[in-house]
Amino acid sequence: MEFSRLNAPTLKELFIEQLENMILSGKLVIGEKLPSERELAESMHISRSVVNSGLAEISDKGFLEIIPRSGTYVADFHKKGKLDTLVSIMKFNGGTLPDADILSILQIRKVLTALALELAIPRITDDEIKQLFKCSAQLDKTSDSARAAEIVFEFDHLLCVFSGNTLLPLIFYSFKAPNTTLFERFFRLHGFDVMRKRTDALCGAIRARDLEAAKEGLARSIDETISGNTKIYR
Repeated sequence: MEFSRLNAPTLKELFIEQLENMILSGKLVIGEKLPSERELAESMHISRSVVNSGLAEISDKGFLEIIPRSGTYVADFHKKGKLDTLVSIMKFNGGTLPDADILSILQIRKVLTALALELAIPRITDDEIKQLFKCSAQLDKTSDSARAAEIVFEFDHLLCVFSGNTLLPLIFYSFKAPNTTLFERFFRLHGFDVMRKRTDALCGAIRARDLEAAKEGLARSIDETISGNTKIYR
């Protein structure tokens, strides 16, 4: 049996994690001014270069706002953050997300996949349809929630690729971490049959070039999760 190599976090990574956790836990509140870099370095027994680069990275995620000749302030990360911010929130919550963020991800996924179907079905080739069926069939070969989550994400990402829109797959892929986290939770709670039936039905509608049936089936599946009927909320 092979064991993977263990890598200890760097001081910079530990510094970033501690500050992000303090912000996410509310110990540091929005608008609060942080101590100077020198004060942070002295109190945490690390170098100023670690503090400087760490603050820049945290600021890039939207957790902090660095104002020249004024100082560093805690920012409203829900307004100024990006997907890296969402990943940090997930890590803070032990790999899960608050219900409001789960709802937001589902709503965005519904919009993106509907657009993918609208663009893909009129132009999709027989070979591309075979790729979707092949991807969907992999769900029958796994009973691992993490692997199943990867397969479902790959299926939806293929739809975006086959849409012909060059930006859509890039945008969708940027949501991979939160999407696969939600899918994995879905499989742990509800098993595999529901999603297998969903992808099989969607493949059939795409093969028939039936846009309305495909959109309706996909929307119904996501709406059931949004409403909580197929529960993934905490």
